[in-house]
Amino acid sequence: MTDDQQPESASPDSPESHGGLTRRQLLAGGAVLGLSATAAGSILTSDALAGGPRGGEHCPPGQTDFPSLGYPMPGDMRPDAPELAARGPFHVGVRGFTVTNPGQIDMANYSGTGEAGTYDRPLPLQVWYPAIRHGHEPELTAYHDTLGSGPASAATRPIIPFEFPGRALRDAKPDASAGPYPLLIVSHGYPGSNVLLTNITENIASKGYVVVAINHTDSTHADATTFASTLRNRMLDDNFVLQTMANLGKSWKSFLKGMVDADKTAILGYSMGGYGAVLAAGAGLSTSGFLSWAPAYWNAGPYLNSLAAGSTDYGALLDPRIKAVVLAGPWGGTYGTWDATGLAGIKVPMLCIVGDQDQTATYPGVQIIFNGAVHSDRYMLIHQQGDHEVIANPAPPITFTRWREYVHYQEPALDNTRTNNVNQHFVTAFLDQTFKGKDYSTAANDYLNPIHENSNDSNNYSVKPYGTPWKGFPVWSAVGLELRHQKPQGS
Repeated sequence: MTDDQQPESASPDSPESHGGLTRRQLLAGGAVLGLSATAAGSILTSDALAGGPRGGEHCPPGQTDFPSLGYPMPGDMRPDAPELAARGPFHVGVRGFTVTNPGQIDMANYSGTGEAGTYDRPLPLQVWYPAIRHGHEPELTAYHDTLGSGPASAATRPIIPFEFPGRALRDAKPDASAGPYPLLIVSHGYPGSNVLLTNITENIASKGYVVVAINHTDSTHADATTFASTLRNRMLDDNFVLQTMANLGKSWKSFLKGMVDADKTAILGYSMGGYGAVLAAGAGLSTSGFLSWAPAYWNAGPYLNSLAAGSTDYGALLDPRIKAVVLAGPWGGTYGTWDATGLAGIKVPMLCIVGDQDQTATYPGVQIIFNGAVHSDRYMLIHQQGDHEVIANPAPPITFTRWREYVHYQEPALDNTRTNNVNQHFVTAFLDQTFKGKDYSTAANDYLNPIHENSNDSNNYSVKPYGTPWKGFPVWSAVGLELRHQKPQGS
C-alpha cells in the first residue's frame, strides 16, 4: 500500500459519506436495509442511555445496560457473562477502507489447466482501534453487509444489502496514549464478511489492541465464487494485510501512526479463516494427502503447491511476526489437509474454539488440528451442544424470515450472545497472556487453568473439590463448557 492509497478520513462507511444517521432516517430506512424497527430502536434507545461517560457500552456481570427496547447489539453482555467479557478501558473507533495486493493469481477465472492470469486483488478492511471520544458523543455506528452466498447461489440465497448496529465511533481520532498496540487480524469464513464477528472485534479493540478484519475477495456473502480462490488466498491475504498494517503504523500520513505493534500479531480465523490461520501459523499442506487430490477436485491447478509443507516457497511465506492464532471452527482437519509433520510446524500459542456438534468444520477435524500441533502451547474451548456458529454474531433481524440466512448466524441449541460472551472472556485471557505479560495458566483455578476441565463439574456437588466454579463465571453460570490445555511436547 503506497502513501497515495492512504484511507481518507471519510470512508464509504462513514456518516459523512451517507449523510449521517438521523433518528428519522434510521427508523424510516431500516426496513429497506433490513434493519428492523426493534434493531433501529436499539440504537436510538442506547443513544438515550449513553449520557454517562461510558453509558451504553458495558456493565459489570450481574447488571445490564441493554436497551430498554429492541434487542442487544452484537457483543453486548448478558447479566451472567463471565468477567473478562466486559469491554475494556478504551473507547473504540472504526474505519473502513480498501487495500490492493497487485499481481495476484486470478483463481476465480482459472479453468484448472494451463496458466492462470493475474489481477490486482482488492481487500476491503474494517479497522477497530483505541479511540478518543469527545464529550458524550455516542459510541455507535452502523455496519453494512449482505445476505447471500455469491452470485451463483442468488436464486436460492438472494444477495440483499442490510445494516446492523455496533458500538464504535466511526472515524474517531485514535488514542495513541498506550500505543503501539498488538495487532489482531480477523479472517472470516466462506462465505463471510469483515463485520461478521463484530462481537469480538469491538470488544478486543476496547482492551488495547488494533483489530483489522478482512473482506476476502471471492469469498464474501456478496461475491463468493470458486473455492480454489479461498484455498490459495487466505494465508496470502493475511500476510499482505499484516505488512500493510505494519506500514500504516509507521507512516506519518496514516491515522494509525504509532498505533500498531506488528511484531505482536495474532490471527483469529473462523472456518476457512481458520484454515488460513493454520497455514500462517506454520502448518503447510500435506503433499501425500490434500495436495494429492484437492487441486484437481477444485480446479486449482499447480497454484496450491506453494503452500506445501516443507517447500521452499511455503517457508518463505511464514511471517515471524505472527505470535499466536485463535482458530474458531477451523476447516480442513478431516480432509487430510495437514499431516503430522505439517501440524508439528505450529510453534506459536493456539486457542481453538469449537462446538462439539460442529457439522461444518466438524469437531473431530478440530481435534486433529489441536492434537497434532504438538509444539504449540495450546488450548481448546469446547461449547457443548454447539455447532459451527458459536463465534458468529447473533442473527440480524432481516434473517428472521429467511431460514437459510438465519442458520448462517444462529446456533440451533445455544444463545449466540452467551457463546459470544464466553468467547470474549477466553480470547481476552489468551491474548493478554500472550502479549501483555499476564499469567492465567499457572495458579490453580485461574482463567486458563480451571480445576475442572469440564465446567459442569464445577457445579456438581458430588465432584470434589465442589463449589469451585470457573474463575470469572458468576455462580451457576459455568455450564456446558470444556477447556483443555496441552503444553508443547517436551516442556
